[in-house]
Amino acid sequence: MAACIYACQINCRSQKPIIIPKCKDLRASVSSTLKPFLTNLEHFPLIVDVPKVMKETAFKLLDTFVDLTFEFVDQPLSPSQSNFAPVDEIGEAVRVTAMEGKIPNDFPEGVYVRNGSNPLYGGFKSTKSIFGKSSHLWIEGEGMLHALYFTKEKGKGSKWNILYKNKYVQTETFNMEKNRKKPGFLPNMEGDALAVLMASLLNVLRYGVLHKYLSNTNVFEHSKKYYSIAENHMPQEINIQTLETLGNWTVNGAWSQPFTAHPKKVPGSDELVIMGINPLIKPYLELGVISADGKQMVHKVDLKFNRCILCHEIGVTKRYNVILDFPLTIDISRLIRGEELIKYDKDEYARIGIMLRYGDANSIKWFEVEPCCVFHIINCFEDNDEVVVRACRSRRSIIPRPKLTVDELELSLDGLNETSFSKNNVQLSKELFSFFHICEWRLNMKTGEVKMKTPTTTEDQFVMEFPIINEHFIGLKNKFGYLQLVDSEAFSNYFAKNSSGGFAKFGGLAKLHFEEREVEISKDDKEEEDLIKVEYHIFPKNTFCTGATFVPKLEGVDEDDGWIVAFTHNENTNESQVYIIDAKKIKGEPVAIITLPCRVPYGFHGAFMPLNL
Repeated sequence: MAACIYACQINCRSQKPIIIPKCKDLRASVSSTLKPFLTNLEHFPLIVDVPKVMKETAFKLLDTFVDLTFEFVDQPLSPSQSNFAPVDEIGEAVRVTAMEGKIPNDFPEGVYVRNGSNPLYGGFKSTKSIFGKSSHLWIEGEGMLHALYFTKEKGKGSKWNILYKNKYVQTETFNMEKNRKKPGFLPNMEGDALAVLMASLLNVLRYGVLHKYLSNTNVFEHSKKYYSIAENHMPQEINIQTLETLGNWTVNGAWSQPFTAHPKKVPGSDELVIMGINPLIKPYLELGVISADGKQMVHKVDLKFNRCILCHEIGVTKRYNVILDFPLTIDISRLIRGEELIKYDKDEYARIGIMLRYGDANSIKWFEVEPCCVFHIINCFEDNDEVVVRACRSRRSIIPRPKLTVDELELSLDGLNETSFSKNNVQLSKELFSFFHICEWRLNMKTGEVKMKTPTTTEDQFVMEFPIINEHFIGLKNKFGYLQLVDSEAFSNYFAKNSSGGFAKFGGLAKLHFEEREVEISKDDKEEEDLIKVEYHIFPKNTFCTGATFVPKLEGVDEDDGWIVAFTHNENTNESQVYIIDAKKIKGEPVAIITLPCRVPYGFHGAFMPLNL
């Protein structure tokens, strides 16, 4: 979720040279022997930079202070968390031949690529110091791309050539730390307030930024170019064939701030809607619209927020931008008061804003909703006078880590069959199931009315996250959504006192049929009629997926003509694989299972990039 990395950023490194103006009176008083030299200087202002030796000395003094004051400690991983551990780059792409089943003939040629957290230097760190303890969260490792290339061998009909490659995303801060050959940035996402404050201050003094540029959350394409992204920095352009990092994408200098991990293409125009947050100074949130060719920022506007929200998503419809303003906030001043940097406040306001594509802050129509947390939108669309927003809604936030008591939790996907979770297990985990269920808001643009419903179940809250749809339907009314099913036993480990591993594992997939209804009998024997049909694909025991994406069929007619592709890891065999599942027959056996040549850690979002763009 990664998604969820705050955008704390200061451009302190760009120290401008000091320009000394010419002074004719001074020159006139200088001896005649210097006049020819000074005459030449009239054409060239003197530029005096801060002496390099002073910079290096100051940096070394700060570095020595950090080395003497802060102790980096590895965060241990339990055996059940072993696949959150990082891996090395493999170098050149490796041909993959181990496969069960067969890749369909009408599967498109392309690249399936997934981003994820892969920390340098052995894993996630904590620091101990006189100021207290601060720690990394599992979302903070450097970005690593894992790519599977699908091409057909020329002249051999339907024979496929499959290659696998992985590579770090080499941001500026990645290269800084790599060149140092040891950890440099102090963790400042979680911990004692004073320790987090000092870590942030020392990161700024030494590196000019509060936090590393991780670029570990998502990958996307725009105008036949490919990008890696996390929302604490700008996107990194990637050579999709080699996975080389080509540098920051600034939209020709028009955007120089954090950038959402989930930009959205506008249906019809192919413009790209983005937003970015800044927790230090106003504007706290700006929205931008990038041209279809990616060459210019056609619209950029300050939304005039009075707080900095940790917002991971933005939505679009044909005409509107959909803005989420929920009470998960970032506030540096809280650290000074001994409070948390990132805080979810259930008593604060929550609202959803609908704004015309090129509108401004004053044109936004706001709809008050119940306080909640949303990291991921499933889709948004217009339906007569209503704007419909479907999302994964939680009554809590997983960042910062909630204080829950789940020591007695014994819930896993073992109890899940094709129709429902075990009700007894759900009752035992009431606290846990306050997270991540499907929600639909209907926002009436004429009357201002808000209708909210939970369309899956009323009692058994299905724990689902990381939604995907057929991307041809972004911003349009769609029939289907696909989500990863949280393995609740693994999720509970996230809240244990000594846990340092990832927050969730995903032991299955769900297919939501938004236009098919199912009837369920409630406890008081009343029929619940407004529930949608849900189908499941459950992976083998102790096999978990990440980065699932929808791959449309080349000549597909229906919205669900295509496949769900996902990286998986079998913890019993320590094998990593890629599953290809027919989206129309999601309950059935995979059409192909490709075994990879090395372990792929659990990660975040994936995408399929056709080669015929």
